[in-house]
Amino acid sequence: MIFSHVSRLWLAGLALVLLAGCNTPPRVPAPVESRSVSGRPASPAPSPMSSTAPDVPAASTSAKPMPGAENAGKPGFYTVQRGDTLTRIALDNGQSWRDLALWNSLSNVNLIEVGQVLRVAPPNAITEPSGVVVQPMGPATQAAPKPLPQAQTPPTQAAPDKGFAFSWPANGQVIGNFDEVKNKGLDIAGQAGDPILAAADGQVVYAGAGLRGYGNLIILKHNNTFLTAYAHNQALLVKEDQQVRKGQKIAEMGKTDADRVKLHFEIRRQGKPVDPTKFLPAR
Repeated sequence: MIFSHVSRLWLAGLALVLLAGCNTPPRVPAPVESRSVSGRPASPAPSPMSSTAPDVPAASTSAKPMPGAENAGKPGFYTVQRGDTLTRIALDNGQSWRDLALWNSLSNVNLIEVGQVLRVAPPNAITEPSGVVVQPMGPATQAAPKPLPQAQTPPTQAAPDKGFAFSWPANGQVIGNFDEVKNKGLDIAGQAGDPILAAADGQVVYAGAGLRGYGNLIILKHNNTFLTAYAHNQALLVKEDQQVRKGQKIAEMGKTDADRVKLHFEIRRQGKPVDPTKFLPAR
């Protein structure tokens, strides 16, 4: 009986131990998931080259202003455009390229930059909005300012100064008339070697072949108002800075940079092409 009682106690104790073991949960490591505060999966940190990285302003390299930029748009100044040359700018503004180089302190006349602003009127001149260059006078007594004269179409044989007139530069037939869009002067036919004559007294401000479309070219400056140009020559007989007289032979007719032998003749007033027939005598 005693043995039977002890056996029952031992069996009861063993049952309690087994029950306790069954109630202890197994130690399995919980899965780990990286989460943001909001509970969504955290995004990886952006790389330095990622487009989601915060914008960082690039180091600013302030562009150097173009020479003369402070004068852009002012009368008497010109902003260089693509394709310009100093000779072309001088011709279009009624000046010598040498003067432009001097006024703008250009060490290399073949190096001008797009956007560069050049002085195209004498430093001591006053350029009116109409484009007329006025040379300053000495100190004067105070007087009521006079209104500027209205621009008028120059009459036939008009001249910038009293007693000043142009003459025909060649004797051939006119084969091309002035046209503001298509032809900036007159085309005069002739034979190779025919004499080309100065249309008025003046100074040679250009003699060369550096202006596209003009071939061997001579430009004469007659005063602060007028230039004349003689293009497509076979031979140039004068040099830059040389003084010439009206009717003097300055070149021989040719066909350089042209489709036939001819003289292309221009008169420019304040650098702007005008109809030469309005300044030449009838013939």
